[in-house]
Amino acid sequence: MTYQNYSLKQLQQIDAAHHLHPFTDHKELREVGSRIISRADGPFIYDSEGTEILDGMAGLWCVNVGYGRDELAEAASAQMKELPYYNSFFKCSTPTPVLLSKKLAEIAPNHVSQVFYGSSGSEANDTALRLVRHYWALEGKPEKNRIISRKMAYHGSTVAGTSLGGMEPMHKQLGGAVPNIVHVMMPYAYELALPGESDHDFGLRAAKAVEDAILEAGPEKVAAFIGEPVMGAGGVKIPPVSYWPEVQRICRKYDVLLMLDEVITGYGRTGEWFAAQTYGVEPDTITTAKALTSGYQPLSALLVGDRISATLVEKGGEFYHGYTYSGHPVACAVALKNLEIIEREGLVDRVRNDTGPYFAKALQERIASHDLVGEVRSIGLMGAIEIVKDKATKERFLPSGSAAVVVRDHAIAQGMMMRATGDTMILSPPLIWTRDTIDMACDRIAKALDLAQADLRKH
Repeated sequence: MTYQNYSLKQLQQIDAAHHLHPFTDHKELREVGSRIISRADGPFIYDSEGTEILDGMAGLWCVNVGYGRDELAEAASAQMKELPYYNSFFKCSTPTPVLLSKKLAEIAPNHVSQVFYGSSGSEANDTALRLVRHYWALEGKPEKNRIISRKMAYHGSTVAGTSLGGMEPMHKQLGGAVPNIVHVMMPYAYELALPGESDHDFGLRAAKAVEDAILEAGPEKVAAFIGEPVMGAGGVKIPPVSYWPEVQRICRKYDVLLMLDEVITGYGRTGEWFAAQTYGVEPDTITTAKALTSGYQPLSALLVGDRISATLVEKGGEFYHGYTYSGHPVACAVALKNLEIIEREGLVDRVRNDTGPYFAKALQERIASHDLVGEVRSIGLMGAIEIVKDKATKERFLPSGSAAVVVRDHAIAQGMMMRATGDTMILSPPLIWTRDTIDMACDRIAKALDLAQADLRKH
């Protein structure tokens, strides 16, 4: 029996009876019932009742080539028929992870040539943490094991990912983080810049927080700094251009490794294959997942710089780490075809030269002036809209985050899938969006803001 044989109510009842959702208030969900997304095509998703919704989040930051790509289904099918699974343990490999690793080395920054596979960004960040600490132990410096991260960072929801991240509610529920991880200020100028402070100077000050943490611990104890090039789940917080070059300078000065979490920004989101290239930095590790397969299969790839990989190979012996599905042949086959589509259709160049600049202009011209909007910002096809009660003072509605939820609900009702994070609305659409799609999105967002304003001003 297929899902078409069930009514929406029946599906919701079964969902409530058996399915625990991620990042969900389960009592609240059972009171309202899940929206059942049943199919998708191009930039649109459709619920079980046939409602068409423009997907402004690319699923969960991942469906970069859009929905309904038969080529990806065919790549998976062909690989399943030939070799559905074999592991990468016991000195074995399969063709697709071998070829995918070659491709990733070609598009990655020049100093990155090795890849370690998992199934999610969380797994990849777990791997990165273990690998970085293992590297320093191999170099005879096991005490160099502290990781510096940032407040409001998101690096996954495994124990290590939660610990690396800087979200306090997640830390509280964890009840005991991985030790020797500290968190410093984020480069969020809208709320943290001082009166009259330029973006350039703020970027340097935010970077100095990393240096201060290194000096507080002692450089001989600090293994690495980890950061998302653009903080995604924390609210698309885009750093000033002065920030990342200064962070890199500081890391090099104190011999601290630089770990980039590009689970969201990787594979074209910022108008380059990787945001490391956008910001001109040379990280020692790059965590990737999501858009590697455009979400059609679960797969992560930790890209490892030559400094670490050379030590691992020459001095490491056995690295006691890995997953059943590391280098899964079907997922890697889909990734290869997905990267081929991105390259063939010129999606990275399109984001850099056409849709990214048009997206920024449209948000500024059509959304920024709204009474509820304190700021809009974007990079490539990734944007944020700050929701405020007063534009001049940046005063927020109370309780915190409540207004953005009102905007979100109106947006979805207008056929526009957006996400509310705190007091910020965020966007991360498929890279197949065109200027017409961007115009459609702005029309629906503007309408949602008007409707939300009418609701919020009543109280």
